[in-house]
Amino acid sequence: MTLRNNILGYAASLRAILFTVAVVLAMGVMADACAVDVDPGDYVPAPAGTTAALLYLQHAERDASYTGGTRNAGNPLLTSDVAIIRLVHYMTIGGYTVSPQILLPFASLRGGRDIKALGNENAMGDIILAAPVWLINDTVKSTFLALTPYVYLPTGAYSDRRALNVGENRWKFDLQAGLAQQISGPWYLDLTGDVMVFGENTDYGSNRASLRQKPLWQLQSYLRYQFSPTSNAYTGLSRTWGGESRLNGVPNNDQTNQSKISLGASTFIGAKTQVMVSIGRDLSVDNGFKENFRFNLRLLQIF
Repeated sequence: MTLRNNILGYAASLRAILFTVAVVLAMGVMADACAVDVDPGDYVPAPAGTTAALLYLQHAERDASYTGGTRNAGNPLLTSDVAIIRLVHYMTIGGYTVSPQILLPFASLRGGRDIKALGNENAMGDIILAAPVWLINDTVKSTFLALTPYVYLPTGAYSDRRALNVGENRWKFDLQAGLAQQISGPWYLDLTGDVMVFGENTDYGSNRASLRQKPLWQLQSYLRYQFSPTSNAYTGLSRTWGGESRLNGVPNNDQTNQSKISLGASTFIGAKTQVMVSIGRDLSVDNGFKENFRFNLRLLQIF
């Protein structure tokens, strides 16, 4: 009986170790497996000369991790709280509407239950610079099409000794195309597609490995109903794929294949102040953590 108990104990310990390793690997690419999410109406530009400040507050909970589409054993809990300050200014350059932007993210990451040993991390993330350019800005037909380059600067807090990191210690570049189109009456469709490419992290993990990653792709769609010019409700679907990483040239077989859904609404509570709220969750995940709940709050102030 003692031998049997010892074997069962060793097996349980081995499962726990393997699970922790899988979680740490997943955590190492969790932030990477996110292209640039947008909100409905983001690609409808404000008039030139408009300046806006936005505050995003996001809470997400993940209670399962997956490898190759199969759920890993264990009972993990990974919670994140993110605040993003975004400053936007609209102007006209050469007849095109352009909107230079800067985003300053702050995040709190917390491991719980089976992955409590991962600890907590509260820090500033990588600064993001963006500048959408509208190729079509037709207010008569309510058709808006823009290209947006995003540059992620490796300014966030990062340490190869931490399992949880807010910063990524590498450059990233994302090119996104966005379309906002009135379909009929109060119905609008928002479509975006983007691809993200990654620089190298030469100080990854406790062995200071070289982390490289293939391009990551994302498609997003929103169906939006405008109750009035200042209030709407919407539902959204998105899919992300690609982004397999390599450590010292060895593939991790961790390519992203993720789909998610969201529901939300927004309204102006004053002439220049908007509130947007949404909830969402992942529908499927092949590798990494799966969100079982996300809550977003966005405050927008026009100056």
